[in-house]
Amino acid sequence: MAVYRFRITFEDFDDIHRDIEIRSTQSFEDLHLAIHGAIGFDPAKPSSFYMSDDYWKKGKEITTRDLKDGEKGVVLIMKKTRLCDCIADPHQKIYYIFDFSSMWTFHIELIKILVNEDPGAVYPRCIKVTGEAPKQYGVTNLGAVPDPEDFDDNQSLIDMEEELPEGTEGDEAIVAADETGIVAGDDLETADDELIDEEGATEGEEF
Repeated sequence: MAVYRFRITFEDFDDIHRDIEIRSTQSFEDLHLAIHGAIGFDPAKPSSFYMSDDYWKKGKEITTRDLKDGEKGVVLIMKKTRLCDCIADPHQKIYYIFDFSSMWTFHIELIKILVNEDPGAVYPRCIKVTGEAPKQYGVTNLGAVPDPEDFDDNQSLIDMEEELPEGTEGDEAIVAADETGIVAGDDLETADDELIDEEGATEGEEF
C-alpha cells in the first residue's frame, strides 16, 4: 500500500515545518489530527483543506466545518474523504486553514510517494521536525497578586525610609510626622514667631 510523505509548513513561518507520512487510503481527518499532534495544537477548531495548484490557488474544499444547504454534495467532509480520492499529482499542493477565527494557515506539499509501507510503522507518523511551533494561544505571564493581609503597615514605612535617596530629608520629616504628629517645620515657625515678638518689644521701648 502506498504511503504519502507530506511537508507541512506554517505560511507565516516558512522555517518551521513537519514531515508526516500517512497511508494513501487514510482520511483527511487523519492528516488533520496528525498535523496538530506534530505541532502541539488543539485540533477541535473548524478547519479546511483546499486542493491547490502550484500557485497555492484554492480549489476543492475538504472540511470539518458545518456546511450550508447549498454546499452539501459540493464541499467534502474530512472524515469521509480518503487522501487518494483527491490526489492525482505526485507533487500535489494543499492549502490548509485551521481555526477560521484565528486563521492559522499552512502549505502542505506531497514530497514523496513510498510504494511500500514500513511493516513496523504506525501511520500517520511525524518523521521530521524543523523549528519550534508557535503557541496556539497567547500566554500572559502575570504574577499572583499579593493578599492585602500579607502587608505590614509599620514594616512598609520602615522600608520606605530605608529606600529614600539622598537629599530627601523633607520627605523623611513627613514620614516621621505620621508617627509623632509633629512636622519638623513646626519648630522653625515657632522660633520665627518668638523672634518677631522680641524685636517688636525692643522697638516699643525705644519710643
